[in-house]
Amino acid sequence: MGQARASTETKPTVVILHGPIGAGRTALALHAAWQVRAQFRGVCAVNLGGGAVDSEPLTTKKALLCLLEQFSAPRDQLLTRGRLSHDQHVQRLAERYRNHLTGQPMVIIVDDASDPEQVRTLIPERSESLVLVTAADPLDLALPEEWAHNLRVDALDETDAHGLLQELTHNPVPQSDPEATERIIELCGGLPLALRVAGSSLGSRTLRGLADDLEGYGWMGPVERALALRYHEQPEVSRRLLRCLALVGRASLGAAAGAALLATNEGEATRRLDDLATAGLIEHVRDSRYRLHDAVRGFAQARLLDEEEIGERAAAQERLIRTYSVLAESVIQLVEGKTSTRADTSVHGAVGSHGFLSLDQAMRWLDDESSFITATLRGTEGVDKAAVLHLLGALCDYCLLRGDQHRLSEISELAQAVNQGLLVHPVPRHTGIANRQPTEIDHARSDLTSVANQDLEGQNPAGAGRALCSLGITLHHQGNLREAATRLREAVELQSADELRADRAWTLHALAAVLNDQDNVSEALKLLLLALELHGESQNLHGQAWSHMQLGQVYLHVGHIDPAEDALRTAQQEHSATRDNRGTAWTHTHLARARLARGEAAVAVAELNDALTRHRDNEDARGEAWTLYYLGQAQEEAGDTDAALRSLERARTMFSRTPDVYGLACARHHSGRVTRDQRAAHQGSLRNTGFARQLLQDARQDFRKVGVPHSEAWSCIELAVIDAGNGRIPKAMELVEEAGRLFDGIGDRHGQDWARFLRCTLLPLISEESATAARDDIAALLAEGDDDLDPDLAEHAAEWSLILQRGIAPGSPWEAWRLGMTPRRSSREYMALREAAG
Repeated sequence: MGQARASTETKPTVVILHGPIGAGRTALALHAAWQVRAQFRGVCAVNLGGGAVDSEPLTTKKALLCLLEQFSAPRDQLLTRGRLSHDQHVQRLAERYRNHLTGQPMVIIVDDASDPEQVRTLIPERSESLVLVTAADPLDLALPEEWAHNLRVDALDETDAHGLLQELTHNPVPQSDPEATERIIELCGGLPLALRVAGSSLGSRTLRGLADDLEGYGWMGPVERALALRYHEQPEVSRRLLRCLALVGRASLGAAAGAALLATNEGEATRRLDDLATAGLIEHVRDSRYRLHDAVRGFAQARLLDEEEIGERAAAQERLIRTYSVLAESVIQLVEGKTSTRADTSVHGAVGSHGFLSLDQAMRWLDDESSFITATLRGTEGVDKAAVLHLLGALCDYCLLRGDQHRLSEISELAQAVNQGLLVHPVPRHTGIANRQPTEIDHARSDLTSVANQDLEGQNPAGAGRALCSLGITLHHQGNLREAATRLREAVELQSADELRADRAWTLHALAAVLNDQDNVSEALKLLLLALELHGESQNLHGQAWSHMQLGQVYLHVGHIDPAEDALRTAQQEHSATRDNRGTAWTHTHLARARLARGEAAVAVAELNDALTRHRDNEDARGEAWTLYYLGQAQEEAGDTDAALRSLERARTMFSRTPDVYGLACARHHSGRVTRDQRAAHQGSLRNTGFARQLLQDARQDFRKVGVPHSEAWSCIELAVIDAGNGRIPKAMELVEEAGRLFDGIGDRHGQDWARFLRCTLLPLISEESATAARDDIAALLAEGDDDLDPDLAEHAAEWSLILQRGIAPGSPWEAWRLGMTPRRSSREYMALREAAG
């Protein structure tokens, strides 16, 4: 390592520690990592399982995922996006792995390797990292000699072996029997694992007694000899527990799993686990968690097959599977609350009984080891298939909760194999299901439609309701607001039963999100308040977080900034408590919108850029597109129209790829408006703004298509400004009156006022009689003015009233734009709805 650091070339140092099992390869790697840790940014490890006899080695993809997760890479950043092949995905993960380690040296432990090509993928070539590889045999990694070093880890020499045995002797007076010690070292092959296991009995026997007892197993290998000695010294119940621990595979376990294997209480299981740990047969991981060494697991597997009846093995495995289900469901319920699919499961105390001190520890364990659990489910002969499928369903729900599409895909494949292709897994209740990327959303829509139809045909209202809810969310993400609302209302009807109140809460807040975009703010507000009540009943913090975030958006829609910020900050705290990075990023976006609504454009730009980074880290394309859209508006308010157009153009491109019709319409509207104003400011008139007009016209048509009258009305207003500025007064009048009708239809007093005012600026250009009507309407508008009247509009109306009194000749140019009396960007951003405000 010193030579590598002295070199001017940036390169890793690779050390392959090879030797027989039990020689201490892993212990040496861990010790070395600990000794040099101060010279690196951190230590991470992955067990490839190359020497395991009871399971398949870890794939390269899983190894990369494991290491990237230890680097704290956002989980959503690791998901498959689009129809990538397996090789393409591995290549992509490897690139991210190497990029992360460039300029950031780490100690990387690659344990139990057997495939040189796999290890080669895990070598970061542009990094000064230290890679410690353990393997049974030397590995040719095809690396330069100055990079890679094969070091054999052999049996301990006589001095070290003597020291280890003396360390394991618990008598206050050290034993001295050189001949017996030599025999023990020889019988254990000088291997640290065998010496530790055999030496754990020295408190109750002499060195000579231990040597004599080991010789009784003389036909076995060194490690197996020591294991057999200590195994047969345990009471039958402890031996049975060790045999059954082979069913756990490479996962760690606590008292609950031990109790399930023995069909006993957790107190008894705890005592037996402690006995096995004292005998050196299991390793203490942390807190009340234990794990089997690979060699011990192989020994236990052989004893299991030899000494346990098939029926007893299957019963123990089934009990283990059921307790894993309880753990996964308890974690889901603590995050999501009670849900209809898990309502019949008792989970009180489940997290603690598994040896976890907190929900966070339990979630980390499921993140790290759910793949080990699913691996053990591939051999479940004689186990009740319903129990297996129940665990797979719980793990699927957990993977969806965590956004882990990789593991979800693997579990789904296994579930289909177990159920011979008949499994239709319940569609998840939470908003995370709709985390679709552009190339996947059509597939998601098709799959969800199929699941909903199957559940409806099978008379399964709970499953159909959840499927329709997720389908509605997916349609919403496509901008298909009308159909999204229809499907979500169908889901609400199917979820009318009391036992489905928790599911109904998710559907209500998803429907409220659609209605808010459709400008039906009053109903959206009512639904969100009901959703929050139902989420509270089911103790669903995850659902409360998303409902509070949506509530903040509704308040922003009607211009109530203080309650909007309160709701969004509450959502931020709840998203943090549930470790929902995606929800946290969205909340940052909307809090920045609130800053923009307060007129703090520069602050909003900075916060939106931060939110944009968060969405990219999560690989949430939809979040990125909408944040770019809001960023464009903030940049416009900050006076940087060039940057605003670039951001809006990028948002348009991303919305086009989805395609999100509604998002695309919003981006087109603001792009058209900014393009128009920038060009007009440059040339001093509204002429030659045809491209801007086309964008606004396209936006108007899209808003009409998806059923958003408020936005359609504002597109009419902006188009009217262009037509009036180009002398097309009758066309402008037609657009303004159409906008007025649309505003009136949804009860938006704020929009109606602007339509009335602009109409009054056009009427005098038609005739004297029309000018008189304009004077009367302006006077009425000012007389009716209340707190809802836009301050800018009130000032413009008073000034225009004076101009009308002086008189305007019919046929004169339209002066409102030149006088700065047209709506600003912020004029469109809120609705004045008295019912919603109440």
